[in-house]
Amino acid sequence: MHKNFLCLKDCSADELNYLLRRAIKLKSRFKAGEVYRPFEGKVLAMLFEKASTRTRVSFEAGMAQLGGTSIYLNTSETQLKNEETIEDTARAVSRMVDLVMIRTGPHSRLEAFAKESEVPVINGLTDFAHPCQVLADLMTIRERKGSFKGLKLCFVGDGNNMANSLIVGGIKAGMAVRIACPAGYLPDAALMDWARKTGDFDCQPDVLGMAKGADVVYTDVWASMGQEGEAEERRAAFAGYQVNQAVMDVANAGAMVLHCLPAHRGEEITAEVLEAHADEIFEEAENRLHAQKAVLVRLLG
Repeated sequence: MHKNFLCLKDCSADELNYLLRRAIKLKSRFKAGEVYRPFEGKVLAMLFEKASTRTRVSFEAGMAQLGGTSIYLNTSETQLKNEETIEDTARAVSRMVDLVMIRTGPHSRLEAFAKESEVPVINGLTDFAHPCQVLADLMTIRERKGSFKGLKLCFVGDGNNMANSLIVGGIKAGMAVRIACPAGYLPDAALMDWARKTGDFDCQPDVLGMAKGADVVYTDVWASMGQEGEAEERRAAFAGYQVNQAVMDVANAGAMVLHCLPAHRGEEITAEVLEAHADEIFEEAENRLHAQKAVLVRLLG
């Protein structure tokens, strides 16, 4: 594994499999009430340039459960608001802590921080990728389905950071991956080219065609953070890209539904489908904790 955890593309299939096995084991130990605190005296700095619920709670709780501590840094409360560069912030902060997690916008900003950091850096979300979320997604699929062999994953909606990371994670796990999204909102072209050459992948505007025979149906909000001004335009563009009963009717019997949350019921997913699959969706949210603990443990050896 690389020094950092910035993108699933950096992980080999074996490394991804290791992280998933480790996450499932850590979850089992946690559920059994076992105390595992290898991080006594270790500190995680968490730099948030975008709002968060699950990312902040899961990293703070995970670090505490592993015996360490965490420091929450909001951009508005740091010298970044006074135009200190991200590189200088990295050079200073990384001398004081053992790990850094960043949630930001441009992926290049994350990479600039990581380049100057003296300690491992974790991607808590960028506009390009959300590897921590997809690690938890894959963990949930493995727990529920037993393995990835022969499975088809279909993502319906915006070709955003979630679509990008699901393409990479799904292909590396050995699943067939289908993306249903309208023209003009496609996932990263280079990643799609890689996926077509590496595994079983297709991306088309036909929702029912892409969802046919799916074992896992996934969706995300139509307008992500920072796109609020495009909300009305996106509602029009994505009007037919909803996970509803018609989609589930063409998926395989027993198909899972996943959503990275927060969900906008009645937009990208109906309330009925979300509630019918709430157990797996909220276990997926819980698994952020355990998947990220696996990353933390791996990066700190």
